[in-house]
Amino acid sequence: MTKEQERARARRRHEEQQKTAKPPVSDSTRDKQVFGVILAVILVIAAVIVVPKLIGSSDTPAAASANPSATPTAGATPTSKGGLVAGQKLAAGCTAPPANQANPKQQSTVPPKAEAAGKTFVATVKTTCGTITMELDGTKAPQTVASFLNLAKTGYWAPSPCHRLTTEGIYVLQCGDPTGSGEGGPGYQFGIENAPADGKYPRGVLAMARMQDPNSNGGQFFITYKETQLPTEGGGYTIFGKVTKGLDIVDKIAAGGLVTAGQPTPVNPISILSVSVTEKKA
Repeated sequence: MTKEQERARARRRHEEQQKTAKPPVSDSTRDKQVFGVILAVILVIAAVIVVPKLIGSSDTPAAASANPSATPTAGATPTSKGGLVAGQKLAAGCTAPPANQANPKQQSTVPPKAEAAGKTFVATVKTTCGTITMELDGTKAPQTVASFLNLAKTGYWAPSPCHRLTTEGIYVLQCGDPTGSGEGGPGYQFGIENAPADGKYPRGVLAMARMQDPNSNGGQFFITYKETQLPTEGGGYTIFGKVTKGLDIVDKIAAGGLVTAGQPTPVNPISILSVSVTEKKA
């Protein structure tokens, strides 16, 4: 083989090697590749940790207005386990609240509205701060009043704290969750009745708290201690009665303010001890 042939064969071998060889990686390129791998690992870990928090629980209710901290909404309200929490103190004439219920009585069927339709009832609510008397309107809100009768009869609220107070723009004391968490319910839900079209709730009104879903009324209710304007989006809030005696008790609790600014827990605690209901005869 001549030298010319050897050189030609060598060139062909070199060309074949060049076709399959990978280009060399510079130090800067290699550093970028390593950084990319590390970043990808961090993003995967972050997704595992953060995404569930962003999605949240399907049971967590949303507020019914642009101001969820003030709107009477059933759900997501921190409170005590019974007794006094830091910053709380008893108002004059009040006794210490009992422990909240761990496992409130549950039902699966909405009580029939016929039990209350066309009738008026008087509810006597004994609390740790005195007795509050209410008149329930079964003509305008038969389903709500039928539910109230049922929960009173079964002792659902005995005991339960008034776990939420609002003092800015919206003036309500919210009660009716035996767990005190703001997330408790009787096991059934129903829709809105007798909600004012203008969103105005006079002083002393008895109305239902609910979640964003208009069919989420249950066992939580609120009392307005000043005239209050509430949002009408979603259907508003059911008015089913009024306080006829003992509104001064609610005034006293409201005057005590909140444990911490922006938090819903009243400084002066109040709990329901028992509820009894009788039909009001004409």
